[in-house]
Parts: sequence; structure tokens; C-alpha cells
Amino acid sequence: MTVSASDVKKLREITGAGIMDCKSALVETKGDIAKAVDYLRKKGIASAKKREGREVKEGVIMAYVHPGSRLGVLVELNCETDFVAKTDDFQKLAKDIAMQIAATNPIAVLREEIPQNIVEKEREIYRTQVKNEKKPDAVIEKIVQGKIEKYYQEVVLTEQNFVKDPNRLVREYLMEVSGKLGERISIRRFVRFQLGEEL
Repeated sequence: MTVSASDVKKLREITGAGIMDCKSALVETKGDIAKAVDYLRKKGIASAKKREGREVKEGVIMAYVHPGSRLGVLVELNCETDFVAKTDDFQKLAKDIAMQIAATNPIAVLREEIPQNIVEKEREIYRTQVKNEKKPDAVIEKIVQGKIEKYYQEVVLTEQNFVKDPNRLVREYLMEVSGKLGERISIRRFVRFQLGEEL
């Protein structure tokens, strides 16, 4: 199948992927641009998974102050090389992650970082709620586990829906950029300040 140069250009503008990647994605999806975007996203995520375990010591600390100067975020985003840390794509990712933190107020980067006592406290609250709803004992733990998963989606940064594109998770966005740049990328830590909040 032949692919038009204008379609390749359009796909490149949407995804930022290389010309040959765009061309092969369009061939693979028989010229369907929407399917080609998905194809490239999946390819980026797959290649990012191969890089897990590589050391990431370079990167940036991105600062974001929300208009009105009542809310601010610092986030450390790491990659493998200084070269990638200076790219526009990496800088944009860092800013997007900082804005995500400002908008959604997560408490951890990964679910494993949430102290077990906090998770157990939430579990106990959900268990009491479900018992008060007079649900059968056989389903209580399943319902509680479902509520815990929803809790993680709200408070764990990488499991949240990305505010600029709610159809994907923050970790999927991270992996797409990682696939595009050819390096492992990770969010190391963050801090969010809000004027007047309790310390």
C-alpha cells in the first residue's frame, strides 16, 4: 500500500514520531490515521518497557506556580542522559507532570510509596461503609478492594488519568515519551505547596 506524504506529515504533527515510523504505522493500519496514532502509542509503550531497570541519574527539577501564586509544585523527573533532559519533549513532559500534580494533589508517585497504615485506614473506612449498606458478607471484601483500587487511581500520580488527555494514564504518557526519546524516564519525587495549608 502507498501512503501519501501529507498523511505522513499529519501523523508526524500529531505524534512527533519519526517519518519512517509514521510511514510504517500508516502502512500497518491501511492509512487510518486514528489507528496509526494508537499503533505508535503502543509501540512507544512497548519499547519503554524494555528500558525498565536502566539507571536514571540525569534530568530536571521543574517548578510550576499556578496563576495567582497560591499554589506551587517542584517535581524531579529523571532520564538516562543530559542530552535527553534538555530536549523540548522532556521539558514539556516535566511541565505537564508538575501541572498534573498542581491540579490533582496526589500523595505518592507509586502505590508502593503510600504508607501501609494509611491504606489500612482507608480499607477500614470502606469496610464500615459497605457493612452499613447491608451488603452480604461474601461480597464485602471484593467491594472494599474495588474501592481501594479507585483510591489508588485518585492519589497515586502514575495511576491518575492525565488531565490534558483523560483517556490515558500519567504512566502511559510517561512511557510514550520514553519510547519516543529512547530512554527510561521516571518521576523521582515531588512536593506541592498551597498557601495556608497545614504543615
